[in-house]
Amino acid sequence: MKSKIKLLLVINPISGGSEKGVITKDIQNIVLNQHATLETYQTTGDNDEKHIKDIVEKKSIDRILVAGGDGTIQLVAKAILESNIPLGIIPAGSANGLASNFNLPDNLEEQVKIVLGNHFINMDVISVNNHLCLHIADIGINALLIKNYENSSMRGKLGYALQTIPTLVESDLPYRFSIEINGKEIQKAGIMIAIANANQFGTGAVINPDGKIDDAIFEVLLFRKMNVIDILNTLSETSLRDPEFVECFATKKVVIHCKKKIPLQVDGEYIGEVNTIEASIVPSKIKIMLPRKTV
Repeated sequence: MKSKIKLLLVINPISGGSEKGVITKDIQNIVLNQHATLETYQTTGDNDEKHIKDIVEKKSIDRILVAGGDGTIQLVAKAILESNIPLGIIPAGSANGLASNFNLPDNLEEQVKIVLGNHFINMDVISVNNHLCLHIADIGINALLIKNYENSSMRGKLGYALQTIPTLVESDLPYRFSIEINGKEIQKAGIMIAIANANQFGTGAVINPDGKIDDAIFEVLLFRKMNVIDILNTLSETSLRDPEFVECFATKKVVIHCKKKIPLQVDGEYIGEVNTIEASIVPSKIKIMLPRKTV
């Protein structure tokens, strides 16, 4: 008889503001009717990566299901990066930028069945200054906006929007970049550069329609100019890919220099100010369980 799949549910109890106790109980009931067993781990912010690694090793976990946002998914990805354990996603955060690329169903039972199924992609990741990037990193105005958002008390899209004007006032625009890409060195000016593995910001804005998460390349997007309305538009699902507004380069590696220190964010987490960004693709690094017709 085929052995049961050992499933680990990693759940962020505070992400997205929804009640995770109900989700946990519902998942337990769903798994009871599948050929699987369930372990559960709630993140605390205290050494979670190590705790997840320990559970995976001690319990011989076969699959992991993440209920949370982009930050929780990245935490789990770091923990299993070298283990080849397939990962399933329940979008349950305030920002679900990565999950929005996968056309996942809204139904919880279907989401659980996907992680227990047989269909997956081998997702690329990007190394950005030695930080793991799953979907989008950027330098410039958006990273500064994320820094200010993290320091504010207002959450959600409204909190993001309220930081727009103070961030523009604070910024010294445009930034001037030296970009080493595809064997050339080019000089550009702009308000931000995004390094995109996927095609959407965490807000849902489609900034990179050409992006595929398993094509062994990423896109570098230079945003030439931006005003208050443009920034607020990143809160919508409207594409910002106007040729007069943004320039796109496909590559496997890029080095970006800026004489002034410039804010950097990776997957929605503010990293700090840097002068140089080095980014390179790491192909087929994480197995993501998906419905059959997706990405």
